[in-house]
Amino acid sequence: MASYELVKPEIRSIAPYVPGKSIAEIAEKYNLEPDSIVKLGSNENPLGPSPAAVSALQEAGATMNIYPSADARELVDALSAYVGMPPANIVASGPGMDGLLDGLMRMLISADSEVVIATPTFSYYEISATACGAKPVFVKRNEKFDLDIERVIAAVNENTKVVFICSPNNPTGNITAEKELRRLLDSVDCLVFVDEAYVEFADSDVASLVGEYDNLVVGRTFSKAFGLAGLRLGYGIMPAWLKVEYMKAATPFNVSAPAVAAGIAALSDKEHLQASQQMVIEGREYLQANMPFKVYESQANFMLVDVAPYSAKDVCDHLLRRGVIVRGCTSFRDAGNSLIRVTVGTKEQNERVVEGFSTYL
Repeated sequence: MASYELVKPEIRSIAPYVPGKSIAEIAEKYNLEPDSIVKLGSNENPLGPSPAAVSALQEAGATMNIYPSADARELVDALSAYVGMPPANIVASGPGMDGLLDGLMRMLISADSEVVIATPTFSYYEISATACGAKPVFVKRNEKFDLDIERVIAAVNENTKVVFICSPNNPTGNITAEKELRRLLDSVDCLVFVDEAYVEFADSDVASLVGEYDNLVVGRTFSKAFGLAGLRLGYGIMPAWLKVEYMKAATPFNVSAPAVAAGIAALSDKEHLQASQQMVIEGREYLQANMPFKVYESQANFMLVDVAPYSAKDVCDHLLRRGVIVRGCTSFRDAGNSLIRVTVGTKEQNERVVEGFSTYL
């Protein structure tokens, strides 16, 4: 038997995750100075992390020889105050929200399990579920990228374990209205996972609904608004009964002590969070008004740009040669070949992006 046949067929069938391009690889490929490159392809916070989080991280380094608390209780308590839910409804997760997804899939998926995924959306739902043996069932969003809730409900059957909803959705930036989510929750017996990675930039959230529904899980992250992407820190808001079971399946000590310390400090720095939010609000307005292509309205820290009749690949290559990294969406299932996701940057970065798109025409 060939060695590769030792790997589960489910794993061999997975298309590799496609990350945003790095500054180093673009600098080398196009012979550019790294400092001249604008990286707006991975939805990172261009303001960086909170100074308070950096200080807490440095202080925590002195005790890295000691295991953190198994349930990251100090961070959970801080998150409880932040989201307004009891600690019994909150779990901290690492690496990032992806760790939360993996833990849930480990505890829920068995032979013949299915999951429902509304596309185009974040690809890791499919990867995590498929790796555990689930069959993904895809429901394409409409031409405005809104959910057709009736079609989602119709895709759920007795084998469905989870419905994945990203709100604001990546890469489209739109949210699913609470009334639509309630229709879904009232109509299905499976879990509904709502990914709120970008919720700090949105007008609304659904975390409070966890207190009403015992089949709702809300996932969040410190990677976006809080600028801690490199620490890979996330958390989940879920019914208390589910947390008890989740902690049995979660990797022990899955959140490091430095990440716990930085997360607590980041939550306390309201000025940095507000500055990040204001930068995104102003940047979205600028990009909406000045892009030479169609731009979809967004409640996230990125904008979706449709460059039709041109291809996303050609426009992205043009921008890369000019030292501007954005994210072509061709790797997103059902996104087509003309969509580009642009992270909202600083005023100067946004101007570079607009200039880059304009010079393509």
